[in-house]
Amino acid sequence: MKIFPAVDILSGRCVQLVQGRRDTATSFGRPIECALRWINAGARQLHVVNLDGAFGNSAANLPLIREIIRNTGVTIQLGGGIRSFEDAAGWLDAGVDRVIIGTLAVKDPSVLTDLSDHYGRSRIIAGVDARGGLITIDGWDRTEGDYIRWARIFEEKGAGTLLYTNVDVEGLQRGIRLPPVRRLIESVGIPVIVAGGISSSNDVRVLKEIGAYGVVLGSSLYSGMLSLREALEVADEED
Repeated sequence: MKIFPAVDILSGRCVQLVQGRRDTATSFGRPIECALRWINAGARQLHVVNLDGAFGNSAANLPLIREIIRNTGVTIQLGGGIRSFEDAAGWLDAGVDRVIIGTLAVKDPSVLTDLSDHYGRSRIIAGVDARGGLITIDGWDRTEGDYIRWARIFEEKGAGTLLYTNVDVEGLQRGIRLPPVRRLIESVGIPVIVAGGISSSNDVRVLKEIGAYGVVLGSSLYSGMLSLREALEVADEED
């Protein structure tokens, strides 16, 4: 199973939020320094999020993200502020390995088909951000129906991977909620990366056992509740 340390960027800083709220941001320094910290600790891939983009300023942090692409040499998946085919294509052409399409995938699922046709399914991730079993969009402000139904649509339209975030537990460092994760993995035929609530090596172990392709580690990693070394040992990553 893959481990993706998060590098979330807001106003030029690497931060962690609680429940996606901007006013809860805790800063951890320069994004490139955080990225290199996790790489030096053994990370083979990073989960980079342009939070300013998610909040409406898609042009924010572009130089900082390009710096990470140039100077890390690991697999990078990127989300936040991707509002069009052109936005996604720009990042893929700039060297990002995979883009995460969230709100746009719900509003225009055909963009997944267009992107997968042009770049290949393996480079396209559809975001399944769910609260109470409903998919959320527009910065988690609105819900748009059953998350399983949307996950199946995303798979049909061309997504090669799903990123499932349980909004109910995201950022709280209180552990995962397993039933909705298991239901999703059993409902689709493409890999599922899991985010939200992962707070211990046991959480990582259980997700691996039920077939998760990967996990994103954020708040628990930065707070020291979970060490990257522990997570990597449990995941037993394969090339």
